[in-house]
Amino acid sequence: MFKFGLLTAILDGWSLEDAVKIASEMGFECLEVACWPKGGAERRYAGTSHIDAERLIADESYRRSVEDLFAKYHMSISSLAYYPNVLDPDQEKSAACIAHLKAVIAASHLLGVNLVTTFIGRNQNLDLEANIELFKNVWPDIISYAESLDTRVAIENCPMLFGRDQWPGGQNLMCTPVVYRRLFEIIPSKNFGLNFDPSHYVWQQMDYVRTLYEFRDRIFHIHFKDIKLYPEKLAECGVLAYPLDYMAPKIPGLGDVNWSRFISAMHDIDFQGCAVIEVEDKSFEGSKEDILHSIRQSAHYLRNYI
Repeated sequence: MFKFGLLTAILDGWSLEDAVKIASEMGFECLEVACWPKGGAERRYAGTSHIDAERLIADESYRRSVEDLFAKYHMSISSLAYYPNVLDPDQEKSAACIAHLKAVIAASHLLGVNLVTTFIGRNQNLDLEANIELFKNVWPDIISYAESLDTRVAIENCPMLFGRDQWPGGQNLMCTPVVYRRLFEIIPSKNFGLNFDPSHYVWQQMDYVRTLYEFRDRIFHIHFKDIKLYPEKLAECGVLAYPLDYMAPKIPGLGDVNWSRFISAMHDIDFQGCAVIEVEDKSFEGSKEDILHSIRQSAHYLRNYI
């Protein structure tokens, strides 16, 4: 049986202890803990830093305080989360992302979590083949470093293509089964896998259940997030429009993912990892209480199937 949890990114503005306490009181078993570097967010739902990876590496007392906090509330960490564009065309940004990602990998190892959730990244202005060459130059070293620390890296399948800022190619290469197969051939390591989110398949019109069955050995972590497709908008603008022109991220149960079918397939493949709610729904952002309500409602809905 998998563990049910929450990604802490939506709790930006709450302390780590607040986040752990909230999750514990809501009946969650684990947290995917956001670990962006300090200094602000470049995009929506990014920049949250509930654990300072660099500090955790350098300061044993800080590490112990994190461990003690989770023990106090009988919670576990599913993964340390950091979702940058490692393949950013700006070499200075790319180098900074790689350095912090390696720090998050080291921190995950020190905490005994041994799992990091992230993106591959992508140069949005280059084609698929050119980005695969970038991947070959950058990612073998990252995965080799993770292997040296017995830590797995799970890549979320979000295309990071929403509007004008990510046009035309998006900012994450790992978003379709065709690409998964190619990248897993290049890096066949057992430490390299997926953090699978079915919602991204809704607007791309792909089969998320088929992916669960085919890549069952590569799925290390799962996101419970939904997306609502608006057919009347799609009929007006077409698939070449910015995706947010015809779809919107929603909390589970308010979009188009068939959660009964998806969670049934999770049981079919005997998924034993952690599956966490990711909240990115603008309808629940009016206040802190709205955010907490979105988490409660998501959990209440999903518990019908868990």
